[in-house]
Amino acid sequence: MKTLKVINQNQSCCTPVQDIEVQETVNNSNKNLPIVIIGAGPIGLATAAHLVEQNQSFILLEAGNEIAHNIRTWGHVTLFSPWRYNINRAAKSLLEGSDWVEPNLETIPTGHELIDLYLKPLAELTQIKPSIRLNSKVVGISRQLNDKMKSKNRLNQFFNIYVEKEDDIDIIEAKAVIDATGTWGNPNPANSTGVWLKNEKVLADHIEYGIPDINTNPKRYANKKVAVIGGGHSAINTLLALAELQKDNPSTKLVWIMRKRSVEEAYGGEEKDALAARGALGIRIHELVDTGKIEVVTPFYISQVKKEENIHIVGTINGEQKVLTGFDELIVNAGNRPDFTMNNELRLSIDTATESVQALAPLIDPNEHSCGTVRAHGEEILRQPEKDFYIVGAKSYGRAPTFLMATGYEQVRSITAYLSGDEEASKRVELELPETGVCSINLVNQSNTCC
Repeated sequence: MKTLKVINQNQSCCTPVQDIEVQETVNNSNKNLPIVIIGAGPIGLATAAHLVEQNQSFILLEAGNEIAHNIRTWGHVTLFSPWRYNINRAAKSLLEGSDWVEPNLETIPTGHELIDLYLKPLAELTQIKPSIRLNSKVVGISRQLNDKMKSKNRLNQFFNIYVEKEDDIDIIEAKAVIDATGTWGNPNPANSTGVWLKNEKVLADHIEYGIPDINTNPKRYANKKVAVIGGGHSAINTLLALAELQKDNPSTKLVWIMRKRSVEEAYGGEEKDALAARGALGIRIHELVDTGKIEVVTPFYISQVKKEENIHIVGTINGEQKVLTGFDELIVNAGNRPDFTMNNELRLSIDTATESVQALAPLIDPNEHSCGTVRAHGEEILRQPEKDFYIVGAKSYGRAPTFLMATGYEQVRSITAYLSGDEEASKRVELELPETGVCSINLVNQSNTCC
């Protein structure tokens, strides 16, 4: 409860504030409020499993009409890591109390298999299912009484979570909030500077972001001129899928555009790669380039894409302006970035370069670390100025591409322990990863892969 007594209301805005008596009391019922998790993907559901273990009440909000909404958009893609690194310990413990059949821990799942064999059974458990709210898009989070500017009694106020549901807004009260929304639905543009331009947006019908399932709509790309933009594994896997289409549709023209100094940088170690599977990926794409199946343009810095008679890509190469013409379709694999719109009224500490959680940034610099060399970390590293609010999972890594699911599981284990009063457990490290092996790529059936 907050009581205000205001005297002398005619003071100007510049007059020192006097005679204002403010009496505030802490709402002791805050501790009985639930913890709200935003995002029902692998990390959000793992958070729920840990909260069940801690006997904490929670609400799990998912914007999509099904759990793991983002994963479904790349369900055809094979993960980099085997099942043993993709099943959360607390989740496994709960599942073992049901009729769940554990998959072979040494095999590598696709996104669809991750959902069907693990996430969906987890979400259906009686300890979790009643707390999941689908079609619940969070549009804002604030403290009970204050916007970002106000400090008085801030830490004693619960959170308000504003949820869009069809034609209405629900306001949910929470004692803590865990943002596990990820970054997948917020791709970087084709523009090398990272700036979204109108010219690119109006081409939405001819641009795909991410790793499309070519087989669901082969006519879109068959016998067309297609540009794939990006120099990482996502781009390589997109090109490999298009190359398969090209076999039956020889007029398909593939152009690979990237910023690397040379295409050889994208191949990796090939036969010399310590990871044979990763080397095999480089060997396959190298062969396609050498045989002329794929044209490479690098180092090319895109300044804009625009619609003329067809799609033109404007940029510079070796300091000279160049326009690439004649494209029918673009596939942009330039990574993703976090969306902080819902977090605008919270006090956050975010790294200015990676857009990761500030304290995490030195640990995940992609120039220094592969996904297997990022040190395990938990609540203390992820702590925000806004007490009891946490960003976890891929979103905690910002634009850095080194996130692993197993790392996210360790994050939420530590955070849920801390929120449940077990500070000692929150400081323990309960994750061990091989430095590189967990990031390896399995090329069985020549399938796409995703870290």
